[in-house]
Amino acid sequence: MSKHALHTSAAVTSVLLLAGTLTACGGQGSGSDQDSKTVTLVTHDSFAASKPVLKEFTRQTGYKLKVLRGGDAGAAVNQTVLNKGNPQGDVFFGVDNTLLSRPLDKGVFAPHRAKGLDKVPEDLQLDAEKHRVTPVDSGEICVNYDRGYFEDKKLDPPETLADLAEPRYKDLLVTSNAATSSPGLGFLLATVDEYGKGWKGYWKKLRANGVEVVDGWEQAYNDRFSGSHGGKGKGDKPLVVSYASSPPVEVLGKKPMPAKAPTGIAKGTCFQQTEFAGLLEGARNPKGGKALVDFMLSKKFQEDLPLQMFVNPVRDDADLPELFTKYGESVDDAATMPPAKIAANREQWIKSWTSLAVK
Repeated sequence: MSKHALHTSAAVTSVLLLAGTLTACGGQGSGSDQDSKTVTLVTHDSFAASKPVLKEFTRQTGYKLKVLRGGDAGAAVNQTVLNKGNPQGDVFFGVDNTLLSRPLDKGVFAPHRAKGLDKVPEDLQLDAEKHRVTPVDSGEICVNYDRGYFEDKKLDPPETLADLAEPRYKDLLVTSNAATSSPGLGFLLATVDEYGKGWKGYWKKLRANGVEVVDGWEQAYNDRFSGSHGGKGKGDKPLVVSYASSPPVEVLGKKPMPAKAPTGIAKGTCFQQTEFAGLLEGARNPKGGKALVDFMLSKKFQEDLPLQMFVNPVRDDADLPELFTKYGESVDDAATMPPAKIAANREQWIKSWTSLAVK
């Protein structure tokens, strides 16, 4: 997400509604719904787009959009790799830079240079030579905190990764599983970037300090985090691994608007995330798939992203809504890691992390 950020890949979905031509369903696609007038998007549970934008896609292209959701981003990517050559749909959206190498190496995507790519910063175009995937959104994975909890306890919220291992934050943090969740993996990579070969020692400290690990982002944020849903979260964890763009969603719909969001981010815990879309190799409607990827990079779709998936658009000419500019928090020095390094080490890192962090 991206990122929401993204979600984002991204992002806060409990308050989002999908409507119009967007149809959610599961299981394998059939020939009847894979005709030339339908384009099928395979994605994670957090995908969202507004009704007017979806209508505009159909108006511009003549295609109706069907959506197949596959759980959290990690699970959706894994399923898409397993379905290589016989995909469930035409386009996949939601693979981020932490997971990108695997589907690229497995030949999951077909090349397509999307229209509007000249408006995207080069550092976000991680497959610029072959154009198998197109960047759609970006953001930062960060620890979020419940302002009310820390104000009530007269306790300063954490600012860095090192802070999270201190006794004063014992039993306060929840994160999602690095093996199945892109925010969980991004958080793991942030610790590897920060501590190098000493990252395992850091996670031993987090484990001793009571970090909780759950399967996915939605469970962590919506069920376990005390600051979700405008400060009415039902969980008891005031710290959660989420996104830098999550705080604006806690203000959405509030009257009167507060001076600041009820949640904040620990800027010293962040990892840069970019989410991509790609035409699936073996798609039954490749022409419609290309039109969808192009549309996702259009200014209209890009400017719809922030209030739908709470992630940042990748187009440098896309405007952000006031809710984002007023209540969102910018991160200038989020951790990054080359995809090649992630690819070379990810499986071993996850295996080691699982033995350390998962009870």
